[in-house]
Amino acid sequence: MNNKQIKLYIDGPSIEQINEDRKVQIDGYTFNPSLFKKNGAKDYLEYSKKILTECKDKPVSLEVFADDEINMIRQAKILNKLGKNVYVKIPIVYTSGESTFTVIENLCKENIKLNITAIFLIEQIKKIIPLLKDTSTILSIFAGRLYDSGIDAKEKMIEINNFVHQNSSCLTLWASTRMAYDYIAANSIKTDIITMQIEHIKKLNLIGTSPSEYSIKTVKQFYQDAQMSGFKI
Repeated sequence: MNNKQIKLYIDGPSIEQINEDRKVQIDGYTFNPSLFKKNGAKDYLEYSKKILTECKDKPVSLEVFADDEINMIRQAKILNKLGKNVYVKIPIVYTSGESTFTVIENLCKENIKLNITAIFLIEQIKKIIPLLKDTSTILSIFAGRLYDSGIDAKEKMIEINNFVHQNSSCLTLWASTRMAYDYIAANSIKTDIITMQIEHIKKLNLIGTSPSEYSIKTVKQFYQDAQMSGFKI
């Protein structure tokens, strides 16, 4: 965790978890409707307001959930008004697979801060970068899900980072993390931001632990669990 360059965002903490001390610097927060549902939110706007009260002035990404141009733009404008630190998350495509290019174009003209989410392909970025090149738009690339599909996400992210940084002022974000090592991988290739869920952030404090030390710690954990269970053979 030394020589930190990449910014670390928490992905989807509950209201109660936002201000917990994690012994690492937290630079922002990301949310989506699935995470809201997981956290028990009943009213989307009221829950968003509660989040913003706790997150203070750090960047907070809140996502629209409409699936048509008119309502996506309408929801984006409402979310944007909730706070100056809000980045409105817009999916790169509709559920039909059609590009949300026109939505992004309209919101960009309104100077609304954007986080374009669910990006998997550099071609998707190349299509929208002319609209966003002079902005600080966040481009969320789902590296973890690329790994899930058998693709080397780090190699793809190297290509994306180089293209974005050479052709715009936009920020790349490594999303959908699968393990603590994603932090090291993302940082090593000059990704601007990584968003991680709490269970992965907790493991960041293990970085630097020697394998031999971790081996002993693991055996002790197994032993203590067996003792507490009362198992007999």
